Amino acid sequence: MHGTLSDGLEVNLPAQVAWQIYGTLQITHVTHTFDKIEVLQGDGGVGTTLKLTLLAVLHLTMKFLTSYVLIETGTTVFSSYEEMYTKVDDEKMIKEAEVISGGYLDLGFTLYRTRFEIIETSKTSCITKTTIEYDVNEEDVANFTYVSILPMISMMKDIATYLLENIE
Repeated sequence: MHGTLSDGLEVNLPAQVAWQIYGTLQITHVTHTFDKIEVLQGDGGVGTTLKLTLLAVLHLTMKFLTSYVLIETGTTVFSSYEEMYTKVDDEKMIKEAEVISGGYLDLGFTLYRTRFEIIETSKTSCITKTTIEYDVNEEDVANFTYVSILPMISMMKDIATYLLENIE
C-alpha cells in the first residue's frame, strides 16, 4: 500500500531565510520533536546519515494514544531510526530523507520518505511544506492503525518559532 500525507505552514520570513535552517544541518539543533539527532556521516548534503531518537513523551504518546505514526497492534513502538538525505536542492529549496535502518522499516514499511519544501509566497513570507510518502507491505496493512503527519508539523512550528525569535 502506498500513501502520502502533506501539510504546510505560512511563515512571515523570506524563503531564503527559512532555507538557511531547512537546507543545512542547523535543522538538527532547532527542533524539540526529537530527544537527540546525531549526524552519523556527512555535511548536510546528499548521503548525510542521521540517527533520530524520539522523546520519551512522544514514545509514550505513540504507544498509548496511537497519535504519532503507523503503529502495529501489540508491538513495542520503536524509539529511534536512521535516515539518509537523498535530495538536497538549494535552488528549488527541497530536502528529502529516507529511513534506511530501524524504526519504520522494522514495522513493515518498505519506504518511509520525508520531504521539506520552502515555497516563496512574497519577498517577506513563505510556506514551509512537509510531505510523508510511504509504502507498506500488503500483508502488513491489516496490522496497522494509521500514519500521522503531526510530528512533522510540530517540527515546522519549532523551526518557525526559532526563526522568528532569532533572525532579524
